[in-house]
Amino acid sequence: MTSPEIRPEQSLELLKELHILTREGKLNQDSRRKLKQVYHLFQFIEPLLAQLQQANPAFCVVDHGAGKSYLGFILVDLYLRHHAKAARMVGIETRAELVVQTTKLAHDLGFSQMQFLNESVADSITSSLLPDRVDMVTALHACNTATDDAIRFGLAKHARFMVLVPCCQAEVAGVLRKHKAQQLKDPLAEIWRHPLHTREFGSQVTNTLRCLQLEAHGYQVTVTELVGWEHSLKNELIIAEHKGPPKPHTIARLQALLERLGLQELTERFFVPSLTTVAT
Repeated sequence: MTSPEIRPEQSLELLKELHILTREGKLNQDSRRKLKQVYHLFQFIEPLLAQLQQANPAFCVVDHGAGKSYLGFILVDLYLRHHAKAARMVGIETRAELVVQTTKLAHDLGFSQMQFLNESVADSITSSLLPDRVDMVTALHACNTATDDAIRFGLAKHARFMVLVPCCQAEVAGVLRKHKAQQLKDPLAEIWRHPLHTREFGSQVTNTLRCLQLEAHGYQVTVTELVGWEHSLKNELIIAEHKGPPKPHTIARLQALLERLGLQELTERFFVPSLTTVAT
């Protein structure tokens, strides 16, 4: 008899592989917490999948920096294999051994909708194994600039939805430290003068810039808290839905923020349509 926390449609073998269930098929206190977190994340994504299914039953979801493809397997197990049998889930991962591992697990579970590619971001954008347009891009705890890589991929592939949980953001903090002496002329720099504040402020600024970047490209962005996920403080969830053309006002604010904080060298990282292009 399965635990009441386990949904009838879930694969017990998958839950064992994800260490949510023990090999005996039981839940302990830690695994109950993990399962609750899985459901918490899924409740944000399920309505988006339902919208994609209604618009295009053969939709494609790409999980960038998939790792062991924890998120991809959960989405297939809870939704795609029951409600969207024509849809595809593709995991992109640069570590070949993980691609081999996840491919085998998908085969063993009979999850035929899943595919895993050993590709870099640049290669995945131009890969003939992926469609010109994908419907959703996800990136769960993609460290440092890997979240930006997922955004770049999503923009290039005209994704309708992006679901991002950023993690371990160090690049902006590094640039803030490098230019700190010059920036301290501005009283605003007191916010990140101390090393601990530099790290925390850098993380906050990084996600702010990402949201502005997405909005500049015509996405509507929602930011919320993914409480308790993997016992991490890095629990910010960014959900973006494409709604329309680029927004000149947001582009200007993003550029102004980069200049005010002395982060002009990161303009390419948070690239946006040019104001000239938008105006024409």
